[in-house]
Amino acid sequence: MTSLICTLQDHREDVNWCAFSGKLFATCSGDKTLRLYSSRDFSELPFSPLSGHGYGVHCCCFSACGKFLASCSTDATTMVWSTTTGEIEAVLEHPGRSPVRICVLSPDSTHLVSGASDGTLALWDFPSKKLRRTGAVKDTTMVACSFSPCSQVFVSGSTYGDLRLWDLDMNQLHAEKNAHDLGVTCCTFAPSILSGGQAVQLRLASCGQDSLLKIWAVNKFVSGGCKMQLLHTLTGQSAPVLCCAYSSDGQLLVSGSVDKTVTVYDAKNAVLLYTLNQHERYVTACCFSPTSPLVATGSMDKTVNIWRLEDGCTDHESSDRTSSEERTSSSRSKLLVSDWSEADVSAWLVEEGLQGLVEKFRANNIDGTELLSLTKETLTSELHIESVGLRGKLLRKVEELKSDSVCSGIPDEFLCPITRELMREPVIAADGYSYEREAIDSWIGTKNRSSPMTNVPLITTLLTPNHTLKMAIGRWKTNH
Repeated sequence: MTSLICTLQDHREDVNWCAFSGKLFATCSGDKTLRLYSSRDFSELPFSPLSGHGYGVHCCCFSACGKFLASCSTDATTMVWSTTTGEIEAVLEHPGRSPVRICVLSPDSTHLVSGASDGTLALWDFPSKKLRRTGAVKDTTMVACSFSPCSQVFVSGSTYGDLRLWDLDMNQLHAEKNAHDLGVTCCTFAPSILSGGQAVQLRLASCGQDSLLKIWAVNKFVSGGCKMQLLHTLTGQSAPVLCCAYSSDGQLLVSGSVDKTVTVYDAKNAVLLYTLNQHERYVTACCFSPTSPLVATGSMDKTVNIWRLEDGCTDHESSDRTSSEERTSSSRSKLLVSDWSEADVSAWLVEEGLQGLVEKFRANNIDGTELLSLTKETLTSELHIESVGLRGKLLRKVEELKSDSVCSGIPDEFLCPITRELMREPVIAADGYSYEREAIDSWIGTKNRSSPMTNVPLITTLLTPNHTLKMAIGRWKTNH
């Protein structure tokens, strides 16, 4: 399910772009301004709007740390703003002084690329704000650009209809001619990296004036060559598709169209999940929050809508707040052990004949999660349980709980491959598998960056939240 949680109506002209960081949300418009909001409650920051561009602002993007915001404009500049003060940190003048239509920062915030109406691309060193290299495609306008999740290559899209892959030396690695008839409007890499054999595979989404949204496999071979293969063509909208964006886990894909609709797809299976109808004019901008199940959409109707993709956890969280003392043993058994409250743990201790430990557990605030993490060392040093027999009995009972959880019908894909416990904060690693964040962080820190599943070295330690899996786990927990 989806629900519209708020509508922002602060811009005086078309909304051209929107972007999330971890804590902030930014929009830009033909009214020459950018606006900054808290992504928690969407209240506008005191120093917003940001004014400095001489003409309409086409695009904006955050640095990885969220401390900087880049924007580009018809005034032929890309500006870098401080998100702390709202002040201009740098003004990057595009070579040739042509209107800048697109700007994008690499995921590691090392480079920034700007693309202009004369077909030129400028690659900037972002920390120093100095121009590093330039490139060009003749007789076209650059309107789309996206960096790969490894920050080593980027793709550009133009009104000519082609998609071109570039490295950081501005060498053209591949050109996909006529990717979209009548022109590309937007393109975006998925955040995941798939590796295998002699190639690294990336996913790329693109949309265009042909009313199509396409998903591509981009293969980058160890030998240096590249190849693009069309995987899916999505036809859920009836007019030119103007924008598209992946969720931070790469599982969902959103697009906005001239037909005034917003579509949300299961990106892996190319299945349409939702069609949202709320804007009164063309939908020109869309993006996902990296930290919560929110989608933002901007339009030529001068508004920005914020949508929540329901994760099925609301009812469960409400039941969590119910007094645990009122639950019967059978009602508690329907909860996952990791969701037990301190009172649930106390009731379990009594049932297992361990009532002598109740006060000690209450004094140390032991809930279900803490219960499952108990070890012989913590029982001795932190809870000061001196009896060897009592420690042994308690640990056996905890192991039985863990075993019951694994055998209770929990779908295997909901269990972390490392801990074999239900995931609470699933993330996707470079090997394409999902893990509990704390478990894979610990693994990477001690196992020399190898994949827990394949034992092959991880290309990157970048972890992306798997919001889709978290939503699925939430729905499963609610129904069980």
